[in-house]
Amino acid sequence: MLPNTDELAELLLDLAVPHQDIEEAVRLSRRVTSDPETLRILEKAVTDLVRDMGRIRGTTAAVPALPDPSTATARFFPLYVFVAALPHIRAHHRERGIPDEVSRHTLADVGRCVAWYRRWHGTGGLLIPEWLTLHFHGELYQLGRLQFQRSRIGGRTGASIAAAGLPHGPGDPGLAVHIPDFMGPLTPQAVERSFALARAFFARHYPEETYAVATCSSWLLDPQLKRHLPADSNIVRFQERFHPSRLPTHPAAPAASETPAVPDDMEPVRFVFGTTDVPLDRLPRRTVLERAVLDHLREGGHWYVGRGWLEL
Repeated sequence: MLPNTDELAELLLDLAVPHQDIEEAVRLSRRVTSDPETLRILEKAVTDLVRDMGRIRGTTAAVPALPDPSTATARFFPLYVFVAALPHIRAHHRERGIPDEVSRHTLADVGRCVAWYRRWHGTGGLLIPEWLTLHFHGELYQLGRLQFQRSRIGGRTGASIAAAGLPHGPGDPGLAVHIPDFMGPLTPQAVERSFALARAFFARHYPEETYAVATCSSWLLDPQLKRHLPADSNIVRFQERFHPSRLPTHPAAPAASETPAVPDDMEPVRFVFGTTDVPLDRLPRRTVLERAVLDHLREGGHWYVGRGWLEL
């Protein structure tokens, strides 16, 4: 199920796993291959992951953990699951005629999650493995600066789209837009290129699915950011591409907002600073965005996940 150590190191490099974590991951893999019970858990995890490859499940899937989650092997175990699933997702990509470059960039999100784990915990491991089940099931692709997930339009967003007079609504195909970290500025040019790539990519490789709408759910769409950032900032210009589909009730939201959203104050803190364990008054204030996130919270405000949609 797992390749030998030499091949494993090369595969981890292909998945953009940071060099400092490859050696430990390779060394610990011997504990997986030498233990029948761990191998059984690994094989079942891979079987569950690749079942109905390419079908839109609409949600992430769980990746099983080892009985003792405190060990170093347990921290890397999800990484071994994805390595073992590589032949399956690569076969799906080949069947769909997906370019090697897109496949490589998409699966390199594994390395990003390893880098995030070290940034948050100071040691090796894989952060939020369930997120990567979308990539390894043929549901999500990295196209330029953004990631696009084959999905279905949700209820409130679908109602907002229908209310705008478009012939699309809840349950129809939609591309969910995700904004990965460690990819440079979110410039309008980079965003425009990604949407152009997405339009061509899905029309070519998933022609049976018609995607006329893209949706986004992110703290980057909280309209309160406009009060703190310059009008020509990349984040504000990204926001303005989208029609709001569900806004929290706060001063920046229109009176016709739907049910108030639950605050998620730590979401921007987590992504901007890479940790939620440091007191706010000890976090750096080097950039306009860092100061915006902190000042808003110090003033007693809250941050929310905003939702929006746009026509492709």
